[in-house]
Amino acid sequence: MRTKFLYMLMPFLVLCMSFSFGQEKTISGNVTDATGLPLPGVSVVVVGTTNGTQTDFDGNYSISASVGQVLRFSYVGQKTVEMTVGASSSINVHMEDDAQALEEVVVTGYTSQKRSDITGSIVKVDSEKLGEIIAPSVDQALQGNVSGLTVSSTSGTPGSVANIRIRGISSITAGNDPLYVIDGVPVTNGNVGTSGAYSSLSALAGLDQNNIASITVLKDASATAQYGARGSNGVILITTKSGKAGKTVFSINSTYGFQNDAITGPVPLTAANRLELAAEAYFNDGFYTSKDEAMTDLLAGPFAEWDANGRPEARWDQAVANKDAIIQQHSFSASGGGEGHTFFASLGYMQQEATVIGSDFERISGSLNFSKDLTDKVTFSSSNQASHMLQNAFLETSAYFESPRTVKYFISPLLLPYNEDGSYNLFGGSLPNPLYLTENNSSKNRLTRIVTNNGVTYDFAKGFTFGSTFNVDFQLYNFRTYSNPTYGYGEATSGDASQYDRTNVFYVFQNYVDYNFDLNEDHSFKFKLLQEYQSNRRYFLGGDGQNFADEGLQNLDNLGTPTGVSSSFSDWYVGAYMGLLNYSAFNSKYVLDLSYRREGNSRFSKDNRWGNFWSVGAAWNLNKEEFLANSDIVNALKLRASYGVTGNALIDLNQYQSLFGYSADYGGEGAQYVDTFGNNDLTWETSHTLDVGVDFGLFKNVVSGSVAYFNRDSKDLLLDVPLSRTTGFSSQVQNIGELNNKGFELDLNFNVINTEDLSLSIGGNLSHVKNEITKLPVDPNGEERTITTVRTRIETGHPAYAWYMPTWAGVNPDTGVEEWYVNGVDGATTTNFNEAEAVFQGGNAVPTTTAGLNLNFKYKGFFLNATGYYAGGHKVYEGWHLYLNQPNAYPILAFNGYTSLLDRWQQPGDIARNGKFTTSATPWQRHSKYLYDADFMRLRAVTVGYDVPSKALESIGLTKLSIFLRGNNLLTWVKDDNLLFDPEVDIDSQNGTVDPGETGLETPPSRSISLGVNINF
Repeated sequence: MRTKFLYMLMPFLVLCMSFSFGQEKTISGNVTDATGLPLPGVSVVVVGTTNGTQTDFDGNYSISASVGQVLRFSYVGQKTVEMTVGASSSINVHMEDDAQALEEVVVTGYTSQKRSDITGSIVKVDSEKLGEIIAPSVDQALQGNVSGLTVSSTSGTPGSVANIRIRGISSITAGNDPLYVIDGVPVTNGNVGTSGAYSSLSALAGLDQNNIASITVLKDASATAQYGARGSNGVILITTKSGKAGKTVFSINSTYGFQNDAITGPVPLTAANRLELAAEAYFNDGFYTSKDEAMTDLLAGPFAEWDANGRPEARWDQAVANKDAIIQQHSFSASGGGEGHTFFASLGYMQQEATVIGSDFERISGSLNFSKDLTDKVTFSSSNQASHMLQNAFLETSAYFESPRTVKYFISPLLLPYNEDGSYNLFGGSLPNPLYLTENNSSKNRLTRIVTNNGVTYDFAKGFTFGSTFNVDFQLYNFRTYSNPTYGYGEATSGDASQYDRTNVFYVFQNYVDYNFDLNEDHSFKFKLLQEYQSNRRYFLGGDGQNFADEGLQNLDNLGTPTGVSSSFSDWYVGAYMGLLNYSAFNSKYVLDLSYRREGNSRFSKDNRWGNFWSVGAAWNLNKEEFLANSDIVNALKLRASYGVTGNALIDLNQYQSLFGYSADYGGEGAQYVDTFGNNDLTWETSHTLDVGVDFGLFKNVVSGSVAYFNRDSKDLLLDVPLSRTTGFSSQVQNIGELNNKGFELDLNFNVINTEDLSLSIGGNLSHVKNEITKLPVDPNGEERTITTVRTRIETGHPAYAWYMPTWAGVNPDTGVEEWYVNGVDGATTTNFNEAEAVFQGGNAVPTTTAGLNLNFKYKGFFLNATGYYAGGHKVYEGWHLYLNQPNAYPILAFNGYTSLLDRWQQPGDIARNGKFTTSATPWQRHSKYLYDADFMRLRAVTVGYDVPSKALESIGLTKLSIFLRGNNLLTWVKDDNLLFDPEVDIDSQNGTVDPGETGLETPPSRSISLGVNINF
């Protein structure tokens, strides 16, 4: 009875106490973290009252309270602070990191979980790290920041795609790209540009990185199995920014800088070099009795005009260079909200010029994200991203003589770019002047992309929530080319043009029910049931022609001779049902995750369309056991393990069907032909993944990190199996073969110093993965059906696409002739390339070891951040050595090779890399001389800057002002001195049609320096 009376009396006592404290007054001050930086969004509460609550956004607060009352300051990841109001009207608060900072909530796919409840391998990269790399496509910022993740740019051309592999290769001829998810919804990504000749265009380049809150990478089955077939290669979750309740905050982010090539690359021969080598070649072939005699004839022949004019050097590399190319990015955003609603809106602009003339990238983007409580139980949310991109594209990936990127390797330095009067030198032949063509020809990629995610949630009963989402990824792509009718390749056709339009519409519908309940305070359950339907539709229309009536005309209806027209439609569908269960016991001491997904895909026949994918994960948070609960050393220690099955269906459409094609022309009549050799037994390729790891935090998170081991078996591979030519087909897609990836990952971070004025942290990651083919089909005789390309071989016991070719034995010092090992390993040599046996050369194009290193330093308002990246254990092959880097006629008489050729044999006894020069056009010989160790290390980002103290900004109405200088790709170290190209090359097998890992003539990455400013008000 006494207890009940006290409870009844409590409101009265609190009321009396509030009166006794005296008259209310305004208390103000600022809230900062342990380093002195303002903490936006801190919750300030007057303890014991129902009013007097504020959540601010700039680190400053103002609240009504009385002397003697208690103010409670709370913030995610910080220890709660309580301060008693005294006579002063100002209270400044410094908050310390909470030892339970690992309890942050992380998006893990269709759900969000506390860090301690996660049983899988997940890495989150926040917006600050993403902002350290200035690039159109935000995925390039992941390089070096995520263990087990390999990022390799296909080209440095602005807007190009990057290849990403998570924990190695999971498939041979099916896709290896991860799934991208924006705000919870799977979307299409990759190259949306034309395939083949022209620069690629990344769909991700439409996202403004200033609008991204974080990117989370899911790596193991416990995290990815909920995505079924698309999760076998890992999942990349992109979460865009949203508003917070409180006053509206305006932000301006702006950077402006300059860039050049990150590496020099091969240096082309000068005219004097060519004269020397050509004379030597003619002498070696016996056309002259001495080199001097050969040189005299050359100076009277093809080199005569050059010699008479004072031996000028064309320097085409300088003529086409766009030195200090501009890169700039600007965005303006507003975020905030009120009771029952939040919003975030932004507008952005980006421009990046290529490091040679003729190409650039431009993007205008905007976003509008908002949520609204329609009732106390119904909430509507909408996330919308829109962008328009324009890319002036290059001719890349081959020896395109019109391309300014390759001109220095193919046009003779005897041909000058300009005439004496400064006009363009319009020399004839098959190698036209790209300076003129850049101004008078065009090839443009345009992409308009809208990604809209809309959802409604309804809390219809205690613990129950129903949700429904409708999402659209809408892409309008246009590609146009034009060749002028007066000069270049368009001259022969009186001008030509083409235009291609493609519309991609990707729909996703989701309905789900969540049920969360606590059995008691020790047992917590979370259930999710979800139904999902996806539809992808693609419409294509294109045409081309030639013969313009006059200059200045570029549209197709002005062409006199149409030469082609094409149109197509394709679609595919996915349906799925999924269930998730999360069980947490004794305050997350023990955690269990279960997932099951049944998915159907239209790529397979009705009998094999549906697949079952599942995972089980468990975690034990030892730091919550009694024997560690009060430890001064261990504040976080989690053992976790998971196992699951995911799938892969990334093959071309209609492969299970035997189809006729109707695009043939037979004497002007439409014709039918056998197009597809189907396989009605096709079904899912599956990956069976084991992941075991330890996450830890020591000494109040002074030392933190994780260690993980993984083993992934890919079974029933969707493999292009070679067929006898008598079938009329070269291959057929079959479910046969197995592949294994296993390795370890280490993430480690040290908070060396963490005081109010000074902080220093050093961290990094290291991963190693081994890839091995464990099973392939056999022929009727029981012999394994290996798959051999020109330079690679697929065979059990070796990595996928392992390098396979004859072994170069060097240059014979007595004869100057290059030799190869007969058995492919050692011993006897031969000068006849065809007598040399091809053997495995070790490894493939995908790095086996990757590492990232980061450093963060702050002193008062000054800061320094640096990030480095290492990749190694792989090899790359020089793709154009026949024409540009062999001692034959091509690089000295037809085209223009590299100065590396000057290291050649000239007389008996010489030890040289290249044999004696010849005027013959030797055949293309692939061998290990042009296979290089690709280990490299790159200083990815360095940022130095200053955060102006908040007190100094109050008078001008700002809450944040940060000024910084940033450098990207400042330094690059390459292990193999003979590898002259950038070591980052395309590692995509392109569905088996092109060997991954070949250096081409693409644009290398760029080195940039930019000045930036971030402003909040």
